[in-house]
Amino acid sequence: MPDLTVIMPVYNGEKFISESIDSVLGQTFSNFKLLVLNDNSQDQTAKILEDYKKKDSRIEVVTKLENVGPANLRNEGITLAKTEYIALLDADDIALPTRFEKQLNFLKNNPEHGVCGTWFTFFGDKKNKTIKHEETHEKLKIQMLSNCCIGNPTVMFKKSHLGDLRFENDFVPAEDYRLWSQLIAKTKFYNIQESLLLYRWHPNNISQTKAANLKKSEEIIRKKQLIHLGIAFDDANMDNYLNAINLKRKLTKNDIIKTIEASKTLLELNTSHQVYNQNMFKLHIDKVILRTIRNCKENNKSYYKYIKNESGYFSKMSTLDAVVLFFKCLF
Repeated sequence: MPDLTVIMPVYNGEKFISESIDSVLGQTFSNFKLLVLNDNSQDQTAKILEDYKKKDSRIEVVTKLENVGPANLRNEGITLAKTEYIALLDADDIALPTRFEKQLNFLKNNPEHGVCGTWFTFFGDKKNKTIKHEETHEKLKIQMLSNCCIGNPTVMFKKSHLGDLRFENDFVPAEDYRLWSQLIAKTKFYNIQESLLLYRWHPNNISQTKAANLKKSEEIIRKKQLIHLGIAFDDANMDNYLNAINLKRKLTKNDIIKTIEASKTLLELNTSHQVYNQNMFKLHIDKVILRTIRNCKENNKSYYKYIKNESGYFSKMSTLDAVVLFFKCLF
């Protein structure tokens, strides 16, 4: 019986899937099942998979008769997995040799943690840039308010901690952000501070439609996280709360003032509900608002007076930012 199931969805992956499969077969940890879900590929993917199956009994292939998308494929893989530990890997990425061993050791030695990710490094047309996400659960929980701070193809998790949660098609292309933002409220997360995955960068620009859908989904996900603080999804002040947890450039001075006031409410609510570490939560909000002040769309003397005397943020600004703000508001 394997200890780990590796879920790999693929669609028309003939160009890169051999590299990805080889990276799994070359792991220092070897007691796994590689479950490849072929999404009705129209190229040579099926033949490549059949050849690998003949060579290695740890590989299982599920072939779909129609295209269902990666979210549905991952969900099916989770359902089919009979192991407690599940790892995700995309069919064009490369898992470095010790990835599974290090993640499995961490999860086995830390029973309160249900999810373990790693840093990852872009390769292909975008070389040598390593994404270094935060390490500890409390920091990740706060960072999740702004963005998905765990690389989906780096994730290993415990199936029992996932429960009934699954990737949701309604949130594509941010279905990973949605899932992890829900699960982080139920179990502890950790990111190994080492790049253990090579993430293939494709030069194709994201379409305008997909970009718009991504932005819309991310905003909904942020709103749903704020519900844990007792804020209604349709709260009239929601935009200001969102601006306090995630940078929005070129706000007007009035919007910034509203955002600062909203941040005070967020901190008060967290004191009551104790969702986030209060010191870390305040540090995160302060960082967002200081950057927002720096990127204000308009400036005048009344705005400078508010920032200096009433907001509480002037003393936290760097000397350079304070001087720049003064001259912007003066002229």
